[in-house]
Amino acid sequence: MHNRRLISNAAAAASQTSIRAIRWLGASVTALSLASCSFAIPGGEPVSWSGNVSDEVTGSIRPKAPELSHLLDQEDKRRAGAALAVALDPQGAGASVNWDNPQTQAKGSFTPAGPPYPSEGKVCRGFRADIEVKEARERLQGAACRERTADWELIEVKPGRKAGV
Repeated sequence: MHNRRLISNAAAAASQTSIRAIRWLGASVTALSLASCSFAIPGGEPVSWSGNVSDEVTGSIRPKAPELSHLLDQEDKRRAGAALAVALDPQGAGASVNWDNPQTQAKGSFTPAGPPYPSEGKVCRGFRADIEVKEARERLQGAACRERTADWELIEVKPGRKAGV
């Protein structure tokens, strides 16, 4: 009889522990679900993570650098990038620099547009570009920046005046 009472008490205690664990788990899941939907910053608007949030909201993800031209393959981009670096050199004469790739028949030129200027601790410079791949032509204008010894990084590229089709 004494053993039955011990077994019954042990079963009741285990049942109570299970019920507490299930309640705690349910409350935790509910709290986490509610907390992950949104949060508010004092004095600010609530931010919802269920919608589309721009990568620039937090500043933790750098925006993707613009592409020079969709007409260029990797080797064309490499050659064009080298010419752009020479054209934008702050110590340079500001003359146009030509490039070409005989294998793809791509060619072009870069011309600095104005003097170099500082921006956010970097040296920047505007440029104009003419790009030709087979029969397609693009005239572009843009800007690139670099830190002291780093490579130039495009920050803006947009269509320039029409160069033909």
